[in-house]
Amino acid sequence: MKKIFLVFVPLLLLASACTEDISQLNIETKRPAAVPAPTLFSNAVKTISGSLASPSVNTNVFRFTVSHWAMSTYQDEAQYDFATRNIPQGWWTSMYRDVIADLRESAKLINADASLLPAEKANKLAIIDIMEVYTYSILVNTFGNIPYSESLNPAILFPKYDDAKTVSTDLINRLNADITKINTSAAGFASTEDLIYKGSVAKWLKFANTLRMKIGMVQADVDANVAKSAVEASDAGAISSAADNGLFTYMAASPNQNPLYVDIVLGGRSDYIAAKDLMDKLLGWNDPRTSAFFTPNNAGVYAGGIVGKGNTYVDFSRAGTKIIDASAPCVLADYVETEFLRAEAKERGFNVAGTAESHYNNAIRASIIYWGGSAADADAYLAQASVAYTTAAGDWKQKIGTQKWIALYNRPYEGWVELRRLDQPKISAPVGAKSGFPTRLTYAANEQTLNGTNYTAAASAIGGDVVTTKLYWDKF
Repeated sequence: MKKIFLVFVPLLLLASACTEDISQLNIETKRPAAVPAPTLFSNAVKTISGSLASPSVNTNVFRFTVSHWAMSTYQDEAQYDFATRNIPQGWWTSMYRDVIADLRESAKLINADASLLPAEKANKLAIIDIMEVYTYSILVNTFGNIPYSESLNPAILFPKYDDAKTVSTDLINRLNADITKINTSAAGFASTEDLIYKGSVAKWLKFANTLRMKIGMVQADVDANVAKSAVEASDAGAISSAADNGLFTYMAASPNQNPLYVDIVLGGRSDYIAAKDLMDKLLGWNDPRTSAFFTPNNAGVYAGGIVGKGNTYVDFSRAGTKIIDASAPCVLADYVETEFLRAEAKERGFNVAGTAESHYNNAIRASIIYWGGSAADADAYLAQASVAYTTAAGDWKQKIGTQKWIALYNRPYEGWVELRRLDQPKISAPVGAKSGFPTRLTYAANEQTLNGTNYTAAASAIGGDVVTTKLYWDKF
């Protein structure tokens, strides 16, 4: 009888347990099936910021392309070899899969959220769309024709590529709509969810206007009317001071540290150095930003290496401590860039406030102060005949292009866009260059195998899937 009782008790306990709900055991707490809309938005913003800030040779090599940095040892990327590490694939995947897909899902969830007030919902959807436009602008100005109208549609396995100019025009139209929908008296994302503007809808409105100005200006040499309309509509509402800067600020603690800190400091990289092209400009003009941009070499001297050539690491300057700080921000849009756009707009005859010279001076002054210089430093720099707008060498494209190239240090993707667009300054070709100056990246390798028919049509439409094919707006 005792043995029977011992068998019966476990059976009774098992039967009792089976009546309880054990479905909670199937929930993956570290991989949730449902992610809140604000989290998806925040993650998308973090991802695109990481892509733009990263110095990884697997994705973002534009610091070498624009001759801001050189390499001491491995020269592949500095020599325009983007195929060995399949760099275009990493850039393409990051933007489509990791940024736009999250933004789309976030918008879908917000649209379905009946608890949101109409104005708050409209603000959130507009902000999400502004970031999607921002991301598409990067894709279209990197590759040319891209999947757009059919992209990320689960019902379309093989999306067509849309004409790049058509995409750019639609991006401006989307911003027109977003700007109209934003209500600055209503809430947007909470301060903990909005990693750029900490909940300020008014600053998102300024960001959107600067973005519209920038996308419009890219087309200035091919469609002046589109550029003029976009710039003039944006001028009054665009970023007007450093307080409006769109910054993604990293943290001192892992896992939210700046990618430059992670790669260079924690990763122990000892092969990134200053490029001679940039260093020569900085030293030649006694630029007060030099010590913030770079550290001296082991002999205590500022020096830049030749891009594409083997350089002894200890003989050359390296990235400054401000840049590789764990909590250093990634700049997505700022007053410096916006003022240079205004200066250019005046030179092109667009109806914006101020003068080209005043905007040029404002941009340089703001850049110097951002990097730790003083107003006196900025005044002294601008007082040099070789820098002053009225006496600096060349036409307005050379003056603005050269100073903007310097000011866009540590914003290498934007620097690459401006080098292609303004063709200033003239930089040295890397030693051992695998091609002429790259005016685009080739399409992602996966597209050739997974979306071959549409890839082939797109490559033919733009004039060939090579890095020297100029995009439609790159006319000179």
